[in-house]
Amino acid sequence: MTILSENKICPHNNKKFSSKIVRSMSVLCLSLSCMIFTGANNAFAQYAEGSTTGSRAKTFSSNEIVSSGHRFFGTVSRGLASVVEEAGSRWGEPTGYILGQEASGAFVGGLRYGEGTLYTKNRGDTKVFWQGPSIGFDFGGDGDRTMMLIYKMRSRPALMQRFVGIDGSAYFVGGFGMTALTANDIIVVPIRSGVGARLGINIGYLKFTDNATWNPF
Repeated sequence: MTILSENKICPHNNKKFSSKIVRSMSVLCLSLSCMIFTGANNAFAQYAEGSTTGSRAKTFSSNEIVSSGHRFFGTVSRGLASVVEEAGSRWGEPTGYILGQEASGAFVGGLRYGEGTLYTKNRGDTKVFWQGPSIGFDFGGDGDRTMMLIYKMRSRPALMQRFVGIDGSAYFVGGFGMTALTANDIIVVPIRSGVGARLGINIGYLKFTDNATWNPF
């Protein structure tokens, strides 16, 4: 008669014990895999949602634009609210705006140079420059304080290009003149009030640059 000692394990029982360990380890690995996958998926969803929200450009209300314009133009800003309201009714709320000064002159053919600060809500404030030629029935010269409303601008580099005029966009009230220019779905609306006379109709473009240049082309 053979008696198994307490330290000796029967081969048959050993197989059952090993099988239980394998099953337990499999269940544990499967559970961990599900947890890791779910956590990673949730993290990716949160990241994607945050990226989309962060990339959405914030806009300025008409009240914010008018308030900034009143401080910028001073006592001559009576008609500004009407012009801003007209722009808002056509193109909505701007994603940015520029406050600056420019000088221009023309005798049939003309040139315009300006510089100012670009204001945005989620990309900071930066210096910008613009230049452009014009051709048409356009005589005189002026030096203007200029506000430019910018619509559908998703990034500052997108502004660094040429913008041409939109037909039928001219609007004048209370000493302020508004026109509109466009390029690749971005709309720039210069609002001007200044000294001098710039009479007639002209066609041309404005080119925005990071640095000042005498080359309007």
